[in-house]
Amino acid sequence: MNELSVKPVSVRVGSIDTFRGLVMLLMMAEVLHLSGVARALPDSAFWGFLAHHQSHVEWVGCSLHDLIQPSFSFLVGTALAFSVANRLGRGQSVPRMFGHALWRSFLLIGLGIFLRSIGRSQTNYTFEDTLTQIGLGYAFLFLLAWRPRKEQWGALLLILVGYWLAFALYPTPGPDFDWAAAGVSPDWQYNLTGFAAHWNKNTNLAWAFDTWFLNLFPRETPFTHNGGGYATLSFIPTLGTMILGLIAGEWLKSPLPDTHKARRLLIAGLMLLALGWLLNVAGVCPNVKRIWTPTWVLFSGGWCFVILAALVVTVDMARFKSWTFPLIVVGMNPIAAYLMDHLFGRFIGKALETHLGRDFFLLLGEPYESLVRGALILLVLWLILFWMYRRKLFLKI
Repeated sequence: MNELSVKPVSVRVGSIDTFRGLVMLLMMAEVLHLSGVARALPDSAFWGFLAHHQSHVEWVGCSLHDLIQPSFSFLVGTALAFSVANRLGRGQSVPRMFGHALWRSFLLIGLGIFLRSIGRSQTNYTFEDTLTQIGLGYAFLFLLAWRPRKEQWGALLLILVGYWLAFALYPTPGPDFDWAAAGVSPDWQYNLTGFAAHWNKNTNLAWAFDTWFLNLFPRETPFTHNGGGYATLSFIPTLGTMILGLIAGEWLKSPLPDTHKARRLLIAGLMLLALGWLLNVAGVCPNVKRIWTPTWVLFSGGWCFVILAALVVTVDMARFKSWTFPLIVVGMNPIAAYLMDHLFGRFIGKALETHLGRDFFLLLGEPYESLVRGALILLVLWLILFWMYRRKLFLKI
């Protein structure tokens, strides 16, 4: 039996809450629409840089924005290590906890589909959303939480190698391939050549699976492709990201001194970053977030380990916590923050314009209108979360 099952932990870990709050705040900050400012000021390298890091890269590569979803998934695994120990400490049985894990999986999938269906004439059955991806793998993650560490690493290796092999064996487009139906051009500038072409947009194994699977559900029109190249099967390597988070959580929960924990996290992070980068440049597997390639699991997971190590040193060891409070408010209510961001952001924006007038958003000049509007929306969302924090209202699944 894994040590996870016998050592309950009741104290919240500041580094985890801070990391989660940072991730959620970056997600909510999409409302700032920095790309709009960059378009209005095309000669500004500063705004261009910020806009780049608030957008997903087109295919291969990584921006700050690309790290939001893997960080969220990683932290699900980290939190599970503590959650299981605490539930055991309260006397809950394993079957009851597994039932709760199944319910959480179902609810996350349902919430993801619900949010992606807003504004549509019927339910939009899609499974590439952050919540659905986590939900599809969560029950498997729970089962792995009870296994020895070497089996967790073994499961991760099996996922990475198996998923890589499945894509590598799937044939690349032939001369009769219908590129228009796949929503991509054969001369798209981001298409990869040679062996890496097995991981090109909407011509890969995961795309082929979705052209079958998603059409099993009622749809307004038959599914032919996802505009961003995202795919249902990405939940498999996403489970790999969550396993990395689970391992990190167990390290943090261990009785080791904080210096040892931070060192272990940092070394693991640097090794994963190096391995992910090396496999990408060597042409073994491209680093693509949109289809969550095995190299993306390694590379993004490396960043998660490094960031967590830095926060362990700063927050848990040095006790430098005063700056973390705004992040803690968000990080302790991630589901509420996620739902509010998707459900209330547009409504708040319209309400602010009604009461303040559009001219208010032009205080800094027309190029910054979206920035001012977004900053006010973000402030309102944070104040709601602060109100919930003060009253200990935490939305949990």
